[in-house]
Amino acid sequence: MRNGLSRRLVMCAALGLCLVWRPGAAPAQTNLSAEPASLFGSYLAGRLARGHHDLAKASRFYGRALERDPDNTALLTQAFQTEILRGNWDRAGKLADLLFLKEPNDRLVRMFLGLRAFKSGNFAAADSQLEAAAFSPIGELTAALARAWIKVADSNFDTAFARLDKMKDADWARFYITYHRALIADVAGDTRKARGSYDRLVREGMRTLRVVMAYAQHAAHHGDLKLAKNVLERLNRRSPSPHPLVVSLLQDLKGGKKPDILIATANDGLAEVFYGLGHTLIGEGNVEVGAIYLQLALYLKPRFPLALVALGNVYEVQKRYADANDVYQLIPAASPLHFSVQISRAFNLNHINRVEEAKTLLEDLHKQRPREVKVLDALGFIMRGRKRYAEAAVYYSKIISQLGRVEPKHWSYFYSRGVCYERLKLWPKAEADLVKAVELSPEQPAVLNYLGYSWVDQKRNLTKAMAYISKAVQLRPDDGYIVDSLGWAHYRLGNFKDAVKHLERAVELKSEDPVINDHLGDALWRVGRKREARFQWEQALKLKPEPEEIAKIKRKIEVGLPPLASPRLQRKARDGRRAARLRRGKESMARQPQP
Repeated sequence: MRNGLSRRLVMCAALGLCLVWRPGAAPAQTNLSAEPASLFGSYLAGRLARGHHDLAKASRFYGRALERDPDNTALLTQAFQTEILRGNWDRAGKLADLLFLKEPNDRLVRMFLGLRAFKSGNFAAADSQLEAAAFSPIGELTAALARAWIKVADSNFDTAFARLDKMKDADWARFYITYHRALIADVAGDTRKARGSYDRLVREGMRTLRVVMAYAQHAAHHGDLKLAKNVLERLNRRSPSPHPLVVSLLQDLKGGKKPDILIATANDGLAEVFYGLGHTLIGEGNVEVGAIYLQLALYLKPRFPLALVALGNVYEVQKRYADANDVYQLIPAASPLHFSVQISRAFNLNHINRVEEAKTLLEDLHKQRPREVKVLDALGFIMRGRKRYAEAAVYYSKIISQLGRVEPKHWSYFYSRGVCYERLKLWPKAEADLVKAVELSPEQPAVLNYLGYSWVDQKRNLTKAMAYISKAVQLRPDDGYIVDSLGWAHYRLGNFKDAVKHLERAVELKSEDPVINDHLGDALWRVGRKREARFQWEQALKLKPEPEEIAKIKRKIEVGLPPLASPRLQRKARDGRRAARLRRGKESMARQPQP
């Protein structure tokens, strides 16, 4: 740990395990509801709770530990970081003051104290604290950008630019330096300098959403509506779907509304520093540090929509769905992001099994925007995931009915509805939709696999089915479900050795799936590997198969599979396979170059 835990705490930490873990339990089974009775137990419980992203409990456990050892620097550090991650600023401030006295070189403490001083209007103290926070490359960049904005707050623009210039030779920092130079120039009213920096960013291919929005708002604010629209529409062409902020700004421009520049105050500029760097850190895998930066952005600008969305996304990755929704609730209703965030809220409600609330939320959104496909798609997805196939099919049908001209990009709606119809045993409708999906997008492995597997299962269109499944495997060779389909297709055709080969591979890829293990057991039985077959069936049982499959699997473990059909039919099957191999051999010869 940073600055070390006291020797006493390090030596005794292992003893505290018994106060947190149940004997023999793995860390994932930690009983975080227990209240440790010792300093060491409280410390370890705090570490474990933080590792499980349960920050409220981590805060409580660290608080208990500090009651017993209030001068422990390591405990203060952990507790302070936890409160920053929670956005609990009163508690974070008290811990920062205590920690500063004991560890004045703590970079995060310095950074927080600098921002607190800035918010109180003490720019000199803010500048001093942030200068001392520059202990690492990311710290140096953060300090350079933040200290430039502190000078903007003092209307000292020359010094602000000079501070940015100190970092201009660092290639890894060039994007941020150029971007904030443009923003500061805009605040200073130096249109020429701002335009030059924006042009440089775009020319060098740095067309992130934030750069494009800043450039477009700068251009439109200064009367160049044509440039603003071109910049926005160029970003739209590069994106799978238009971003709500871009759509909103384009609508404003077409309506003749003059936008403000993106960043108009030093406070917002400072928040932009921490939002931008936090977003980047998270994208590079430094999630906890990135989340701290996002929280600091929100400390400066509490209703910053993009920072709230980014923090909500972090919580979703951590499966903190209720916390994500609490964050999303803070996004102002007037924000262009508000509507799309409500869809995210519905998915999160579904994750925590509040399905009817999710459905009601989405139905209300549908009433507000009946032509919004994303809402209907979300409803269909959630209902399909809950095996409410009839309801899901209705939503997908609504989408399809309002498509107008059907395009290749619409394949997923037909595929999704086809899956629902197949599960409802409405095969003619399902087949029509799946065939349509293949026609629209012939390179989609999921569609090729689903349609091919369904045909094989019904012993129909076997040649085309095998071709579809084989193509799906080529497109996605590491997908256990698709490899399973190929193995099962061989099984249904009586090619048991080939079936075993592919199904063994499928189990390697997706060992936790009961159906794939069951399939491998069947294939192993047919090639005479009966002990291994029973092992695979037992594995399938342990993996919680569908209720209707349990009795079938138990029966197979007990007595095995029934004999194959009569010898005559077996010979016929072998002859069919032999003829197929011969045809493949002739086709292979036909493809050889002729002399």
